[in-house]
Amino acid sequence: MSIGLDDETFAQIAAEVRRFTHERLIPAERQVEEADEVPEAIVDEMRALGLFGISIPEEYGGLGLSLTQELEVIAEVGQAALAFRSVFGSNVGIGSQGIVIDGTEEQKRDWLPRLATGEAVASFALTEPEAGSDAGSLRTSAERDGDHFVVNGAKRYITNASRATILTLMARTDATKPGASGISAFIVPTDLPGITIGKHDHKMGQRGTRTCDITFDDVRVPESAVIGGPARLGAGFKTAMKVLDRGRIHIAGMAIGQGRRLVNEALGYATERKQFGSPIADFQLVQAMLADSKTELYAATAMARDAAARFDAGQPISEEAACVKYFATEAVGRIADRAVQIFGGAGYMAEYPVERIYRDVRLMRIYEGTSQIQQLIIAKSMLRAHAAGDRL
Repeated sequence: MSIGLDDETFAQIAAEVRRFTHERLIPAERQVEEADEVPEAIVDEMRALGLFGISIPEEYGGLGLSLTQELEVIAEVGQAALAFRSVFGSNVGIGSQGIVIDGTEEQKRDWLPRLATGEAVASFALTEPEAGSDAGSLRTSAERDGDHFVVNGAKRYITNASRATILTLMARTDATKPGASGISAFIVPTDLPGITIGKHDHKMGQRGTRTCDITFDDVRVPESAVIGGPARLGAGFKTAMKVLDRGRIHIAGMAIGQGRRLVNEALGYATERKQFGSPIADFQLVQAMLADSKTELYAATAMARDAAARFDAGQPISEEAACVKYFATEAVGRIADRAVQIFGGAGYMAEYPVERIYRDVRLMRIYEGTSQIQQLIIAKSMLRAHAAGDRL
């Protein structure tokens, strides 16, 4: 159960994040798009605001936000180019939460304070060249050698790999067990001998984010690096799924933020742009696109807040998290498409932000579980419930 901050303290933090987003981040978007890099001065300001540690408990130096509060912060930051959120996103979510949820006390005290301040950066190393949606088929191996494990393999599209101090690494420790049952989770410092970080990927959108491939060549990792300790050998996939359930609601917050920005941009343009002697906002077909976008944004927001509240209350939310991630990311894609349509030819031009946002949000339907994987999770959960006699 996650309680979070009192309302007054959180309101102050939310107001500061809102100011930072609109006064610092949004004005720097074009610079990030052209340089393919977030300015270090802005990263330092993110550290000072505590953004690297919003989900890390206060006892370990973080802000200790509940998931409900985190959702609202991410929806604010998410109104700016997604590259900004990416800088601290892996510390807040998939990079650190395995330690928060399943780590030993020693692991928490060793790493969480540094992650909370941004002194250290964590990345989540699960995806491989042959293991994406089917994460249980990963091939990276960690073979025991005394009180160490020797890691060999490769990871692909790892966010913040080039910035990372540590990796939350998923590797197969038992080759005799098929699928997910032989996978363990490790905390792996990136400066260990045998780790090679590849070149930055060039992507359709989200310029300024950093994704790279990582290779492991006989990397020696101590037994103490197993998340949760040696007793949790083989439980890495369970840790990964807990992290991803939480992360999917975080992703929905990003989609909500981008949706808000798109609706505001479309409204502003529609009320200023004139055709046939009137603002195009007066035309009913344009109004219909605006109304559809607001409706989907409202639905995504309500779903995400409900799922976050359930998580904070300690309820299982795998099905709800999949529903939220699926709906919110598909919805923001439709909202982006309508925004470009409302802008007309101008929406296809890089001069206007909707062109970039249209490209940026496309990835949201792919990472941390594609829309199709979310559909499978939802349907399988429904079928299990039906077989048990549960009804909606």
